[in-house]
Amino acid sequence: MSTSIWFWIAFHIGVFIAVTVDLAQFKRRDRELSVRAAARRTVIWILLSLGFNLLVWKLRGPDAGLDFLTGYVIEYSLSVDNIFVFVLIFQYFRVPARAQHRALTWGILGALIMRGIMILLGVTLVARFHFILYFFGLFLVVSAIRMFFAKTGEQDFGDSLVMRLCKNWIRVTPQFYGEHFKARVDGRWMLTPLALALIVIDVMDLVFAVDSIPAVFAITQDPFIIYTSNICAILGLRSLYFLLAHLINRFIYLKTGLALVLGFVGVKMIVGDLFHIPSGISLVIIISILAVTIFVSMIVTRRRAIRETLKNEELI
Repeated sequence: MSTSIWFWIAFHIGVFIAVTVDLAQFKRRDRELSVRAAARRTVIWILLSLGFNLLVWKLRGPDAGLDFLTGYVIEYSLSVDNIFVFVLIFQYFRVPARAQHRALTWGILGALIMRGIMILLGVTLVARFHFILYFFGLFLVVSAIRMFFAKTGEQDFGDSLVMRLCKNWIRVTPQFYGEHFKARVDGRWMLTPLALALIVIDVMDLVFAVDSIPAVFAITQDPFIIYTSNICAILGLRSLYFLLAHLINRFIYLKTGLALVLGFVGVKMIVGDLFHIPSGISLVIIISILAVTIFVSMIVTRRRAIRETLKNEELI
């Protein structure tokens, strides 16, 4: 089903207004975003996305509305994996908490552009070569297996190809200059570590997008649904980061849940022509997987904390 150009324009105007208001409010706060404020903003972004979902449901019908909701849940849950890496990136570059918001803001804006281009390419390929969906599905299954068995640990982002190119071809200062991405040092313009962190964030988001964007093709091939569900999920990522950054160690089994979601979506894409799984059932399965893994993670980490506390008390 084609989408009116005015619907596209209205969506982007709404995104621009929401982002502008969010940035203006943060600038007026002039301090680090607290966990409570991050939780409030996260809820607001989710409500805005669900409100848009209702609009899609009304204007495009229940099937399109359910497809959007399923795609949004997939993208939003997979974006949590970005947060794991963002925490490591900021720790590696020792980015001050106050400057992290600026890096995330520009990183997300870059992600919106890159994902828009990737979705356009993906939709064009699927429209011309339907069989490519099987390759997408196989790729997701392989990614799920790699994620399931991957070990979480520190990464040497400074030794990556992108960082080596930056350091060899661009002048970089080892010092931070507030929230600036560049600074004038000894009469020469140089990039700051915050700029390097931003570059790594955009590169890593591009890597994650290779997994997350094909996942939505298992739900729908409607360009508007794929694009808007991606954008709505990414817009709330900044607030979600500040909400989960200090709690990320509690979700010890979330990567396992995300791997299972990717695997399910990949299999659904591969067998889609032979066995159709309705979006409603897919949504229930995905939410159930995430809910179980988060619940188990919280229970296990809580019990570990209690045992650690009791052990310390016995030593005292």
